[in-house]
Amino acid sequence: MSDSSLKDHDNLFHKSALYQEFLAEREEILRHKWIESEKLGHDIGFEKALLDWIVKHRAGWRALRQSKPSNPGYTNGQHAKV
Repeated sequence: MSDSSLKDHDNLFHKSALYQEFLAEREEILRHKWIESEKLGHDIGFEKALLDWIVKHRAGWRALRQSKPSNPGYTNGQHAKV
């Protein structure tokens, strides 16, 4: 594979919806890690934060994200009224 096609592949990967969802979820986990670490006065570590966030917050976070339109010009698959 040439350098150009590798860059194209990486670019497509980084723009993919799946990768963007991963980044958003990771950001929430890191936020949760910071909040819980501050409460306890010490770093709880990523693994503990990850497991705690999955158990307590993941389902609600996903439901909220799925209920929001991904494109501000659309609402539930319909064009927004202007």
